[in-house]
Amino acid sequence: MEDSAMDSTPESAGPEGALFSMTDVFLFSLIIGLLSYWFLFRKKKEEIPEFTKIQPITTSARESSFVEKMKKTSRNIVVFYGSQTGTAEEFANRLSKDAHRYGMRGMAADPEEYDLSDLSRLSEIDNSLAVFCMATYGEGDPTDNAQDFYDWLQETDVDLTGLKFAVFGLGNKTYEHFNAMGKYVDKRLEQLGAQRIFEVGMGDDDGNLEEDFITWREQFWPAVCEHFGVEATGDESSIRQYELVVHTDINMNKVYTGEMGRLKSYESQKPPFDAKNPFLAPVTLNRKLNQAGERHLMHLELDISGSKIRYESGDHVAVYPANDTTLVNQIGEILGADLDTIMSLNNLDEESNKKHPFPCPTTYRTALTYYLDITNPPRTNVLYELAQYATDLGEQEHLRKMASSAAEGKTLYLSWVVEARRNILAILQDVPSLRPPIDHLCELLPRLQARYYSIASSSKVHPHSIHICAVVVEYETKTGRLNRGVATTWLKNKVPSENGHKLTVPMYVRKSQFRLPFKASTPVIMIGPGTGIAPFVGFVQERAWLKQQGKEVGETVLYYGCRHENEDYLYREELSQFHKEGALTQLNVAFSRDQAQKVYVQHLLKRNKEGVWRLIHEGNAHIYVCGDARNMARDVQNAFYEIVAEFGSMTQPQAVDYVKKLMTKGRYSLDVWS
Repeated sequence: MEDSAMDSTPESAGPEGALFSMTDVFLFSLIIGLLSYWFLFRKKKEEIPEFTKIQPITTSARESSFVEKMKKTSRNIVVFYGSQTGTAEEFANRLSKDAHRYGMRGMAADPEEYDLSDLSRLSEIDNSLAVFCMATYGEGDPTDNAQDFYDWLQETDVDLTGLKFAVFGLGNKTYEHFNAMGKYVDKRLEQLGAQRIFEVGMGDDDGNLEEDFITWREQFWPAVCEHFGVEATGDESSIRQYELVVHTDINMNKVYTGEMGRLKSYESQKPPFDAKNPFLAPVTLNRKLNQAGERHLMHLELDISGSKIRYESGDHVAVYPANDTTLVNQIGEILGADLDTIMSLNNLDEESNKKHPFPCPTTYRTALTYYLDITNPPRTNVLYELAQYATDLGEQEHLRKMASSAAEGKTLYLSWVVEARRNILAILQDVPSLRPPIDHLCELLPRLQARYYSIASSSKVHPHSIHICAVVVEYETKTGRLNRGVATTWLKNKVPSENGHKLTVPMYVRKSQFRLPFKASTPVIMIGPGTGIAPFVGFVQERAWLKQQGKEVGETVLYYGCRHENEDYLYREELSQFHKEGALTQLNVAFSRDQAQKVYVQHLLKRNKEGVWRLIHEGNAHIYVCGDARNMARDVQNAFYEIVAEFGSMTQPQAVDYVKKLMTKGRYSLDVWS
């Protein structure tokens, strides 16, 4: 009964019981939902995370402090260098080595590696002095490694009272902004309260930079002595900066074979690519441009596929060349050295940031081939250091005299070394008793520098290829020797083989200010004789491409010059085609030697002076000049002065000011070399 009654209860209450059960479930779900929302989605009070207190990173700060380093190593002179080709760095090293002769201790320093705001603390060191060897690059620009220093000088208002300084500038008088960087640093440091202890030096690479430096240096040190009350010790002995270590048992995977930075970087290429990590670009084309004549003008194409390298028309491509193996072998032979010896040159100053003069360990053969400059005439400091190894006293005196600051010595150095273009091999050949240890020679020779070429292509048309236009340098010296340009001779031999094997060129791109106008509709006037045509090939390619894209493109005018129409008219077919298609509005070509009276690009400019003035004055045209700085660029600039004076109804000074203002506004750009 009870069992049956219990069984029957749910049945008798069927509908009511089912409703209660569903309501119960609903309420239960609602409560669960509300609780879930409360815990998961309500706006929480923002918690303030607890951070552990970060300790100041004193190590890296001290590492970037040249003052701390000087205190630690008992130095009182620091010589900063702004260097693009290595000369300013070389001069800085020479000045820092000089210091010991005056009872002082010097250190050469790359401003890129240190915090220059520390200049305000240099006076914490007794008898301290900061020297700046500053090269000017391009159109009055700082060198790459001095860019941050330059920016800091422009922005800072730091008080440099108590800082003693001196500046030596490296420039070239053929350029518009001669020694701009040296002058600026000298002026700005004084404005910030620093005390100049010796007048700024003005080195001129168009004249004799070495002599300018020596002349400044021989007056600089007496001024230092007088200011600090010190005297020369009279110690003129040679001091080695590096010690030789020969490796007899070393893993060859740890030996440098020509890399500029990271070991094995040429075997496993990794972007980004720059001066310390160049890209090995295969040469896909190497053709001779000129039809006849003694010179060899060439067009090369470098494949940059997969490198992620980007470039713009007007940029420069830097290539790292290699020295002629014949010259390298002759040096090894004359010195009786085993060029395949694996060695390292280690800095005796353990605190120095520069551990080796070039990548080590390596072989003498690799060093002389890829790392050292063996073709330029050596500077006087190299002759001075090498003189001790000449066993013939007459020859020793000859070398020492050329390295001296005496007028007779300077004249002898100029005629016997510079004008005769004697490189280190020629000197060893002409001074038979001079047989220095090869390791000391390698220590003294400057680094082989990258060579820069204006890119002769547009990335809009050739995104995976960079084109170079160059002339092979080859000339006979006064001693009857045949000297060849390192890079152009090396590039000439980079010819792709028929079996598809491509030779490579270590390269990177250096950005330039030589740029087409932002608006394609702006007219351009381009003046580029000889290989100065290079960037304009890229400019015209780009303007033609813009036209194809339907853009409004302004007048594109080219003034090109060469010696003979049938010999060295570069890119003749390409330029003719661009002119025919309208990408080139005007193609004006001066053949300087096809008639009795020489005709140059400046003559054609003056011939078309009315049209030139219209483009400049009414069309707001941008002017571009590329090529020789010493003569052509100056003559072209003078032609513009004449045109502006005549059609702008201005006096000569007003015309000069007008053209200078075009430069300031970026409407008159130069890409020139001397």
